[in-house]
Amino acid sequence: MKNEKQQSRIKSILKSLVAFGIVFTLIFSQADFALAARSGGRIGGGSFRTPRTYAPGPSRGPGGYGYGGGGFGFPFLIPFFGFGGFGSLFTVFIFIAIANFLVRSFQSATAGDEQTGGYGRMGVSVGRVQVGLLAEGRSLQDDLDRIAQMADTGSAEGRAQVLQEATLALLRHPEYWAYGAAETTRTGMESAEAQFNQWAIAERSKFTEETLSNYNNQLSGQSAPAIQSAETGNGEIVPQESQAPGEYIVVTLVVGTVGKLELPKVNSAQDLRQAVSRLGSVGPEQLLAVEVLWTPQAKGDTLSTDDMLANYPNLALV
Repeated sequence: MKNEKQQSRIKSILKSLVAFGIVFTLIFSQADFALAARSGGRIGGGSFRTPRTYAPGPSRGPGGYGYGGGGFGFPFLIPFFGFGGFGSLFTVFIFIAIANFLVRSFQSATAGDEQTGGYGRMGVSVGRVQVGLLAEGRSLQDDLDRIAQMADTGSAEGRAQVLQEATLALLRHPEYWAYGAAETTRTGMESAEAQFNQWAIAERSKFTEETLSNYNNQLSGQSAPAIQSAETGNGEIVPQESQAPGEYIVVTLVVGTVGKLELPKVNSAQDLRQAVSRLGSVGPEQLLAVEVLWTPQAKGDTLSTDDMLANYPNLALV
């Protein structure tokens, strides 16, 4: 009887130890996963606070309602002052009508300005294209590193060139495309800026660290050549490019443009090519802001299948 109690107590202790071991393993394995490096690169700049341009309003010809020439301008009102009841009453009605017209015109102009940011009927669009590539296309990382180190992101022409070179780099590697997504929205200036920032920050938040950045001509992070060398234990120099890459590379393009920007829904590689090409065609006169973001950036960093499923559930298989 005593032996049975001792055996039961030992079994209970062993069960507790096993449970503790499982919990301990899970906690530390999750910590290792959370602390896994996921580097990122960033290129871009621009502003939605571009100086506004105004088109002159339609001019009124003779007989219209402008201030010059004929019509019901102020010169017409002056003779009514001092001419007694009817003239004075009619003048009051005219003043009320003009005041109402001016108030409505001001409200219309203000509302239109808030919605379009001074771009009239053209409006403002924000678009995002994401491409997930197999890591065998790691030369794309070198291309993006080079663009980041050389780009002039402080001018509209430089930012347009960044967008063109980034889209060209993607279009040169269609054989490595695995996933893709594209979306666009056309809205008012304030909403467009908020959407642009939301998409850019959402992508940047997936990086453990921004290891290379060139934003508004502020270069930080890695400044060495894109293809580096590493020394092995026996002193032999091996090209960094020959080291084992991660499983995937994800590139995100976010743009704010003047006018309508149409991007197809990505269901195939052809759709993705059309979306990337469309972004690349945006010129400096249309481009308000751009961000090119990619991960991984640092050599030896990885982006696994689990990372793809967890962080990019919106990407469609192409």
